[in-house]
Amino acid sequence: MSRNDWLVGGDRADAAAERIYAGAADLIAREGYDAFTIDALAAAVHCSPATIYRHTGGKTAIREAVVARQALLVVEEVRTAIEGLTGTERAVAATVVALQRMRSDPIRRIMRTLPPGSDWLTTSPIVTALAAEMLGQDSPDSVDAQMLIRVFMALWFWPVKDPAQERAVVERLLGSAFDPSLRR
Repeated sequence: MSRNDWLVGGDRADAAAERIYAGAADLIAREGYDAFTIDALAAAVHCSPATIYRHTGGKTAIREAVVARQALLVVEEVRTAIEGLTGTERAVAATVVALQRMRSDPIRRIMRTLPPGSDWLTTSPIVTALAAEMLGQDSPDSVDAQMLIRVFMALWFWPVKDPAQERAVVERLLGSAFDPSLRR
């Protein structure tokens, strides 16, 4: 049951979770994923680790929530860009727009702290679901999602400076993978 707390102007549990997620995003952006611990987060938001677990769960749940919240900032623009597109055209547009948006957004601070080869990104259900949406799939094909995630991450860590050349690289990498006429 939600209660409207007079002091915080809304539900106290929701306010606590918001503060914890904001603190986690800031901590990850400043210190990197390796430095992200529940104890460090508790110190940053001035509460006990028990409070963090009670309102948001453990490290994995918090990390997933932070990624989901940051991804929502990018996803709306990508959704608009890929509306009505299918196959290769959709995958290429989603990748190019997402890269452009993330490079100009505060999420880049968080992504910059990821070491190449971070397994949790490729196994995250949230990231996989977002990849499936970008591909126009109702139920995620794990191979397709992995392909899109890995191409995206490769271009994130090793960007192509010229936008036209980057688009050509994306088209070449994803072209045959998502061309419906070439699928088995």
